[in-house]
Amino acid sequence: MTSTRHNPNEYPRRILVAVTGLSPQIVTETLYALAVAPTASAFVPTEIHLITTRSGAEKARLALLSDEPGWFHRLARDYALPPIHFTADTIHVLEDAGGRPLEDIRSPEDNRRAADGITGIIREFTADPDCALHVSIAGGRKTMGFFLGYALSLYGRPQDKLSHVLVSEPFESSLGFYYPTPTSRVLEMPGGRLVDSATAQVTLAELPFVSLRHGLPEALLTGLASYNETVEAARHALAPAALQIDLAARRVCAAGKAFALPPAELALLSVFARRALRGEAPLPAPAKELPDAEWKKRYLVELRWIAGPLGDLDETERALRQGMDGAYFSAHLSKLKKILRRELGPAAEPYLISDGGSRPRRYSLGLRPAAVSYDPLQAPRQIGAPIISIHPGA
Repeated sequence: MTSTRHNPNEYPRRILVAVTGLSPQIVTETLYALAVAPTASAFVPTEIHLITTRSGAEKARLALLSDEPGWFHRLARDYALPPIHFTADTIHVLEDAGGRPLEDIRSPEDNRRAADGITGIIREFTADPDCALHVSIAGGRKTMGFFLGYALSLYGRPQDKLSHVLVSEPFESSLGFYYPTPTSRVLEMPGGRLVDSATAQVTLAELPFVSLRHGLPEALLTGLASYNETVEAARHALAPAALQIDLAARRVCAAGKAFALPPAELALLSVFARRALRGEAPLPAPAKELPDAEWKKRYLVELRWIAGPLGDLDETERALRQGMDGAYFSAHLSKLKKILRRELGPAAEPYLISDGGSRPRRYSLGLRPAAVSYDPLQAPRQIGAPIISIHPGA
């Protein structure tokens, strides 16, 4: 469901998500920049979620959520912020393959586990239509920030934002600085220099991102796909469409995904794939209640390839004894479109048989002849069927 809200702060659930390492200051600095510093569009979160390692979680808990120093609670009191749900339960610790908390991210396997964990959290939050995310990539290891930003690019919606927090000199290098205080608070810097935290400047640099969500199949938006699987799906959705049809195996490969098609729907798709190869004109559908012998002939040719030499087509031939009518054509065309959209989501569009969009309706697979070729590894004389490789041109 598409939301009619335009301002992220209008959403009932507003979540600040950040990755942190051993510098939990990122949380209070970002919260200050969002909710306190004067901006054109303030974002006051209702929840804060951290993604970190075991040691990062411990430091965040002690520095931010303890009774003393409890910097998160101090900030909330200093600036009279509304209630924000931020507890040890909203600190998400990344895990290794054995389910143990990651101490650090150093190996390729650690990186893979971090990517999957971060992706899963962002996918879960963006599944809630009443939620707006503000994602900060300022903390943690560079790979964590990259994965968090890329996860938002994969799943983010119009109400979701990405940012990096900027702190003025010399405070950005101070381990004791957490946010600009409303009254004077003196900090000692390395080398003995004294500075007043009340004079610090904290600003937010919003980072535009390209949302790839529209190109992901529905199964990846709601399922448990890994980071690599999700990225691969997005690549295929954005790449030039490519379709392979294996009639003998009754399978197609489209947008990088292989899946089965029922014989009746596969035969209909193959009729239009062959016409695209030959550069033939779009076809009218059979008349609604008038059996069409030519449509029966071209359809059964494909169906016999699918069934093979021992296949039994008696039932289909009886149904089409006098020809294919419009009801038969429309039923299988509708089912074919439904399967393709279910399997491919928005990436299905290049593979759908189009009616031309105007009357009289003429149906085709909108590909140039040069974009269609037969795979030479499977010639028609072999047992089974040829693989048809289809690559839409510009």
